[in-house]
Amino acid sequence: MRVLGLLSGTSHDGIDVTVVDFEESEGALHGTLLHEDSIPYGPELRARLVAALPPAPTTLAEVCELDTLIGQAFAEVAATASDAVGGVDAVCTHGQTVFHWVADGHALGTLQVGQPAWIAERVGVPVVSDVRIRDITVGGHGAPLVSFLDELLLRGRAGVSAAVNLGGIANMTVVGPDGLSAYDIGPANALVDAVVVAEGLNERGYDADAAIARTGTVDDALLTALLADPYYSLSAPKSTGKEHFHLDYVRAHVDGVRSSIAPADLIRTLTELTVRTVAQDVRAAGIRFLAVSGGGCHNPLIMQGLRDALPGVEVVLADELGAPVDSKEAILFALIGWCTMHGVAAVTPGGTGARESRILGTITPGAGPLRMPEPVARVRSLTLD
Repeated sequence: MRVLGLLSGTSHDGIDVTVVDFEESEGALHGTLLHEDSIPYGPELRARLVAALPPAPTTLAEVCELDTLIGQAFAEVAATASDAVGGVDAVCTHGQTVFHWVADGHALGTLQVGQPAWIAERVGVPVVSDVRIRDITVGGHGAPLVSFLDELLLRGRAGVSAAVNLGGIANMTVVGPDGLSAYDIGPANALVDAVVVAEGLNERGYDADAAIARTGTVDDALLTALLADPYYSLSAPKSTGKEHFHLDYVRAHVDGVRSSIAPADLIRTLTELTVRTVAQDVRAAGIRFLAVSGGGCHNPLIMQGLRDALPGVEVVLADELGAPVDSKEAILFALIGWCTMHGVAAVTPGGTGARESRILGTITPGAGPLRMPEPVARVRSLTLD
């Protein structure tokens, strides 16, 4: 079955897409990557999305319009990718997260926009969507869902190994003799991106190759204040997002330490925050193998910082596991789509805190009747090429 995976992550800069051709035999799943791409949001749409995100106020009218506009954008990306490989059998879309509701350490709700009916209409095949909420209904955080893929890719390694994804938010999956643990560590690129955009430091909206951070120095007082955030001391499972880590959060911390700070020094300090928070959790878990993915793995200061801070850890890119660093999460949603269509629960309770596994998502039929394939009992292994 060919499944197309779609998402826009917490960096909300565009739409990642992949097409994976899955073959299954007695629970052993093999995926062949047929197509991968990343399409930036149009400037106007991205500006509207950013303006509507917390802590900014918005309206239900704006949420409705964004749901349609992002759904249409996803539909065009999906149609182009499907045409490029000669058609697909199903689509799984994550959509765009606009709010993740966490209170007293528990996830209570999550909202992704990007109406899947536009994708189903445009591509003509079933679309799996709204994949996080079912996990939340059984006590999970709905995140990090990538722990399901990580566990399959890391399974069988000796000792304690982990995969960390450095998107807007950093999340980590730890696999060892005692089982699986996964959670959101804290901000990876979210705070840097917010400052780059607010200060108009470049047109890209992020610090490409750490060009800005390289010209600054770490402000130790500000870094100490940022590291004191109680979120970092919470036990897993836990999840977070831009509801907590956003531009006003940065400004409040700066104001609490000094009257002003040079933008380059602020970017350098926020970059170091990511290195420190990831490294301290890697050390605490006794990890010896760390596979890194997401946009942050292209930041040389982050990668070198992690290697310097973790001399006893083998730090590699996720490509070594068969999952390209820029497509790994899109591959995840293709995998979730395949699992949902085959009746497989694509979540590991230890990864999200859920009491039990659940089949994820809602299915929107395509152009014809909805015909489900024969169910599969479970996925016991996965290989990718």
